[in-house]
Amino acid sequence: MGRAYQNRKESMAKTAAAKTKVYSKYGREIYMSAKSGGIDPQANLSLRGLIERAKKDQVPSHVIEKAIEKAKGGAGEDYSPARYEGYGPGNCMVIVDCLTDNPNRTFGDVRLAFTKTKCKIGTPGTVAHMFDHCAIFVFKGQDEDAVLEALMEADVDVTDIENEDGQITVFTPNTEYAKARQALTDAFADIDFEVDEIQFLPKTTTVVEGDDIPMFEKFCDMLNELDDVQNIFHNAELPEQ
Repeated sequence: MGRAYQNRKESMAKTAAAKTKVYSKYGREIYMSAKSGGIDPQANLSLRGLIERAKKDQVPSHVIEKAIEKAKGGAGEDYSPARYEGYGPGNCMVIVDCLTDNPNRTFGDVRLAFTKTKCKIGTPGTVAHMFDHCAIFVFKGQDEDAVLEALMEADVDVTDIENEDGQITVFTPNTEYAKARQALTDAFADIDFEVDEIQFLPKTTTVVEGDDIPMFEKFCDMLNELDDVQNIFHNAELPEQ
């Protein structure tokens, strides 16, 4: 699982520069989380995690506060989640997560990114079964046994724990996110999550090479330029630059 996550991290780093609307992305996610789970970060662990990630990505406080205030007032856009699946360049598998106030527009925009790069968008479930939907926590530490014990005492279903170079990585099913996060913060008061999120991790990888590499980059760029796109998950394995 670690290798798949490392591939995911590297692919994120390669496409992150194309995401020019980080503030909007976080604003939507924070608004949705606060609207559905409450505006108090102490009671809404998903919101707390989002706020902490936003701050680490240098999102200004006023953007965060505005999103929470909008949720508090009950006004504003009515976003809903949308997920699209298909096959990208080199026949890699792709999942695109969106938040949209106009599903027809979003589907058309995402489909255009697929067709313009000679890719195929599928129906729900086309490739999702080839990914693990995981909550991932990464933090500094050495004692993975203590971490596992804390999670087991809290009755958390742990998928995997890795300890490498002074960093511990915990994988749990996505449904265990809140329980796992609470268990870790309760057990380790000074814990500082370097990664604290839910992702789709591929069970297998597909090597993308040759002419498919620039096409893959164009495909990701087109998706990243869409305001409605929140996350892109794939199983592409690109050659090291």
